[in-house]
Formats: sequence, C-alpha cells, structure tokens
Amino acid sequence: MELSSLAGNSRLKELLSHREEGRGLSHAYIISGPAGSGRHTLARLLAAAMVCTAHPGSRPCGRCAPCKKVFGGIHPDVAVISGAGEGKPITVDQIRSLRADAHIRPNEGERKIYLLEGADQMNAAAQNAMLKLLEEGPQYAAFLLLAENGGGLLQTVRSRCEELTLSPVPVKACQDWLEKRFPQKTEEEIRQAALDCQGLLGRAVERLEGTAESLQARESQAVKLADALETGTELELFEAAMVLDKQSREELPRLLDALERELTGRMARRQDRRRLFQGVELTRQIRAAARLNANPGQLAGWLCAGMFI
Repeated sequence: MELSSLAGNSRLKELLSHREEGRGLSHAYIISGPAGSGRHTLARLLAAAMVCTAHPGSRPCGRCAPCKKVFGGIHPDVAVISGAGEGKPITVDQIRSLRADAHIRPNEGERKIYLLEGADQMNAAAQNAMLKLLEEGPQYAAFLLLAENGGGLLQTVRSRCEELTLSPVPVKACQDWLEKRFPQKTEEEIRQAALDCQGLLGRAVERLEGTAESLQARESQAVKLADALETGTELELFEAAMVLDKQSREELPRLLDALERELTGRMARRQDRRRLFQGVELTRQIRAAARLNANPGQLAGWLCAGMFI
C-alpha cells in the first residue's frame, strides 16, 4: 500500500504495506487515536486502496477516478456515518439503516465502504447491531470504525475487527510534513506549531490554517482557567471550569492541551509554583479521563475538588 501521505506511524505503515489491496484488506478496522492523530487520513487511504484501479502495490494511487472521488468525498460507494448532531453518537436506528444499505450492491466498484465516526461513543444496543453486521454482512462491504479510544468498543466488536492505533508523530517528522504542507509559513511558525501540537498533526494544521477564531477562543478560555487555577478561590475556579461542560467531544482535549501549555509556561516565570504544579497534574488526569469518555460536567467537578481538597 502507498501510505506516504500519512505522517509518522512507521510500524503501522510497514504492517499495512505488505497487504494486498482490494479484497486482501480486512473487512473491518478499528482506527483509534486522539483528535488530530490522522484517523481520517488513514481511513481515506484505506477506502481509496479498496476501490483504486491502479496496479497492486501502488494503491491508492491518488490519480485514478475512484481515488480522486474518495479523496474528494464524493465516491458513491464510500459513506460516512456520524451522529445526528454535534457530539451525538451513532444510534441503533442508524446502524439498522446502514445494515439495509450494505445489502445493496456497490454502484461503481467491487467494494462498499462505511466510515463510522465516534464508534466508541455508540451505546451497547448500537454496537450489538453493528456486531451482527460485522458477522453477517456481505463480502463486498467494509467497515472502518473511527475511535479516540478503541477500548470503548465492546470486546465482541473488537474481536471481529483489526485494530490500527495511531501514534503521536515525532517533532522532526511534524516539521518536515508541515513544511511541505505550508511552504508559505515561516520557519518559526512551523517549528512552534510542531512543538505545540504534541505529535497530533491535525492540531498543527488547524493552527497554521488559521481557523483562528476557534483558536483564539480556546486560548482565551485556557488563560481564564489558568488564572483561576493559579490564584482563584474555589467558587472562581468552579465558575471558570464550567466551560469544560460546553465543549464538544473533539474540542475538549484541545482545550485541555491549551490549558496545560498555559500552566507550564507560567511555571517558568513564577516563584511560587505549587498550585501550578497541582493544576498541570490535574489537567493531565482529566485529559486522560476525557479520552475514556468521562462526562465533561464531572471533569469540571474533578478539577475543583482536586485543587481544594
């Protein structure tokens, strides 16, 4: 397989590079990793490889009509399934509809591929319905389950899928990739984005593309939280921490990362660092819990309780 557009993850790419494309690939994968780790990039590469018409060994070629349609998001045999609203999980009714659709033969190629967003957020009923599809679905159907935490899926589902876990990209590899993607950016902008993204290229791309309104809002929220953690009363921290309850599942880890950067930056400039150290440790614990799908409201309470025990 041709996976050069996926940064880092050399072991995973080596594993996949020996697979024959098309029917040689598994019918079901769990692609896991935090937001910005490359889940969607890998899912699109796998989907393209399954429908690519180039010679085996060079798929996905990125040049044939099926590849261009996959990467353009318009291939009729590649469907993206997500919850009905932002932050909402895929429901059992959606899985039942998917099951009915899967038994309709592909429009153009030999495979029909489904990308399921936030698969680890599905409840037990939806996952059990998915299990039936994994066991009894038609041979031409393939399922790519995208998840922040593969452990959030039932073991019965996991046992019927091949798991691909994405790893953070080293800083040097981040810089090299970003330099090619953003030739117009300065060396310092690239370097800082690579350092701050913690190996998650999606976050660096967001920063350099200047989706700056959301970035500015996030930095402002992180500063207010850091102020409350460093010098605020219990009530002031509680009020500031309520912003966590308003974040989407994708945005919450980004805010917590920004908060940790703000706190560690302050540690270099302060003499009394006790509350800052405590705040950094709590932020790391909460970020880990967020990846295990903890309720954001509970995380806010955890932050306050941890600072004022």
